[in-house]
Amino acid sequence: MGDTCCFPFSLGGFKIFLERDLNVYIKSIKIGNSIVTDYKSGYLIHPNEQVKEVCQQLNNDPALTYGYNAIGFSQGGQFLRALAQRCATPKMNNLITLGGQHQGIFGLPDCPSLSKKSCEKFRQLLNHAAYVHWVQESLVQATYWHNPLNEQAYKEASTFLADINNERTINQTYIKNLQQLNKFVMVKFTKDRIVQPIESQWFGFYKTGQDKETETLQESELFLKNRLGLLEMHKRNKLIFLECEGDHLQFSKAWFKANIYPHL
Repeated sequence: MGDTCCFPFSLGGFKIFLERDLNVYIKSIKIGNSIVTDYKSGYLIHPNEQVKEVCQQLNNDPALTYGYNAIGFSQGGQFLRALAQRCATPKMNNLITLGGQHQGIFGLPDCPSLSKKSCEKFRQLLNHAAYVHWVQESLVQATYWHNPLNEQAYKEASTFLADINNERTINQTYIKNLQQLNKFVMVKFTKDRIVQPIESQWFGFYKTGQDKETETLQESELFLKNRLGLLEMHKRNKLIFLECEGDHLQFSKAWFKANIYPHL
């Protein structure tokens, strides 16, 4: 959200850093045919469409034929998890999410790269109309808006997150594909001001019926009923939970090398 594949001061620069430091092929995903479209996709192109396009891109890239490691930044984390669950080829070996919102969000305190007026409009839409069909289809953030005060509305109306989290029906293909990962690494930023609640970065969320107390993944129904296969992955030591001191996506290259490189 608020970035593109190729800005030299953000993801584009990080791509260059990894290529030089690791001497490996890096594909920084671009949605659409232009930087403008890629930027807009973070707000206006439905995640289902993005995942479908990226699956095609990866299958058309001969450099990834024998598999790849995926790194997702912020909402890109849950989008890449959807890719792992829906797109079995080429094989995703390891999934690393930094600040991903695997149980969604309930709150939008900061809104990077947008004017205050636009941020306020987004907040109003999400708070009052997140589950209206046209909002679900038009605003990316609505697709992973998770209202713990009305779980039924969320499960029925969510056009993305409720599906990839097997909230309505159990998609065995999602479970099978996710368990093909060698490691699923989740990074939580301890002073995050973007993601509410912070625990969503580790697959935790608010306890049902209120928005004050949270529960961990291991306490959740999703985990205990093994609805997504995460219980099995946990038993096989495939789930890695990392903390990074700081605000949303605020990490140093030294921290990344020390903590993420071992999983690449």
